[in-house]
Amino acid sequence: MHVIATAGHVDHGKSTLVRALTGMEPDRWAEERRRGLTIDLGFAWTGDIAFVDVPGHERFVPNMLAGIGPVPAALLVVAADEGWMPQTAEHVAALDALGVRHGLLAVTKADRADPAPVRADVLNRLAGTSLAGIPSLPVSGQTGGGVPELLDALTRLASRLPTPDIAADVRLWVDRSFTIRGAGTVVTGTLAAGTIRVGDELALPDGRSVQVRGLQSLGTDRDVVTATARVAVNLRGMDREEIRRGEALLTPGAWRRTAEIDVRLRSPGKVHQNLVLHLGSAAVPVRVRLLDDVHARIALTTPLPLRTGDRGLLRDPGEHRIAAGFDVLEVWPPPLTRRGAAAARARELNRPLDHLAGRGFVPAADAAAMGWPDQGRRVSQWLVHPEHWRDLGDRAKETVSAWLAEHPLAAEMPAEALRRRLDLPSLELVPALIDRLGRAPEALPAAVEQGLRKVERDLAEAPFRAPEADQLHALGLGKRELAAAVRAGRLTQIADGVVLGPGVHDAAAKVLAGLPSPFTVSEARRALDTTRRVAVPLLEELDRTGRTRRLPDTRREVIGLPGGKPGTCPSPGR
Repeated sequence: MHVIATAGHVDHGKSTLVRALTGMEPDRWAEERRRGLTIDLGFAWTGDIAFVDVPGHERFVPNMLAGIGPVPAALLVVAADEGWMPQTAEHVAALDALGVRHGLLAVTKADRADPAPVRADVLNRLAGTSLAGIPSLPVSGQTGGGVPELLDALTRLASRLPTPDIAADVRLWVDRSFTIRGAGTVVTGTLAAGTIRVGDELALPDGRSVQVRGLQSLGTDRDVVTATARVAVNLRGMDREEIRRGEALLTPGAWRRTAEIDVRLRSPGKVHQNLVLHLGSAAVPVRVRLLDDVHARIALTTPLPLRTGDRGLLRDPGEHRIAAGFDVLEVWPPPLTRRGAAAARARELNRPLDHLAGRGFVPAADAAAMGWPDQGRRVSQWLVHPEHWRDLGDRAKETVSAWLAEHPLAAEMPAEALRRRLDLPSLELVPALIDRLGRAPEALPAAVEQGLRKVERDLAEAPFRAPEADQLHALGLGKRELAAAVRAGRLTQIADGVVLGPGVHDAAAKVLAGLPSPFTVSEARRALDTTRRVAVPLLEELDRTGRTRRLPDTRREVIGLPGGKPGTCPSPGR
């Protein structure tokens, strides 16, 4: 489906034109039909094109902005007998501020006056806006003249619209909320990205969860609706007063509300301190602090689920004008507390923004929820600035070396101790940081070295016969000493108190690959010339590391050898 919003001055024939195109009545309220003007948003469709019919009267501009906010294209309507009017200017200013580039100009009431002069004037006025160069044609909604040609032009326009991301996180801005007897609460909106299914759990911005009971699009019940689409969502267990225009249905956990943003202003005029922010169907009073001529810090009275890259506009309701459009650059801006901080922030915003700079570790889910572009290094579930990661690596090396110098027989520095000393936000970051340090050979106390060499000589003769506990004890190799040898890469721990030489897993896999497949534990034990005390945990390690596979009957087969060489091939059907 393709969604197009109407735009234009009151009584220039927007609703009449939509009726002529679709055969449907876009004005929903009896008051609208009685007075002959659109007060609230109307909806109609033909084929796979849906229209959001917006009001043209200046008193209903907020309603108009709620309709065009999420829509990618506009049908600008200007009457041939009146031409460019005040609300034409404000609607075009809104479309320009929102960066709407796809559109079509319909010069209506062509049966009443020559459309050529108005057509030329409007195209000239559009030359400096995002709608510059859009196609145009005359039409009469009353006589039907030009309507087929307009429909063809709209079809061509729809084919040029960007392809939406149907796998994106859902953010459905609500533009209507009402109750249907027997069904309950229904909300409508323009789904600009993502997919909604019956049964989905969605979330409100305040975190409350709602379930999709039913879906409808273009008057038809659906199990699934994908962007771009006009959609009606029947919500289970929610009263209509609990969700209003300007709120949004969201993919749970994928969005973060923010009450402060840094933006780049587009086509700024006179920007006062107190304005109204419009984005999606939301309209929120805000306080604007200019950082320079084109950047501003905006404080919202009501937090909204926003992301970097969102587009909106600022309106001055007192002066009935669009003050500026804006692009959201940052939804987690740093505080401006020091003298000169605003000017410094403006300089930062003039460059490609490094969202991670100075922030240490940021949860990757939060970065995605804020719309940050892919940047930095991914470590487990965290993002970190590359320079900070390199610095942490250097600090970790020094910290671990100092600690081990104080504890020469310790197995390793406790992870929690390292986390605290480096001020890491989570223990899960410690293993990744330790991996960066490598395993440089380290000197062991002389007494440990002497016993270790005796063990190494024995293992050279019988690689899979682990020394017994009493042998190790006689050599002065207790748990701490063995752990130090394992850390130094001299031994490999197979189980508690069971150690073999380095590289034992690959060596065992090579031996076992020579057995008829599949083989039992006893057959493996005999091939390796070892005891069950060693064979069982060694085979479990080979399973875990992908060198062998345990079958349902407890036998095993070799599936991977060092260097990427395959082992035995599984039998068909296993």
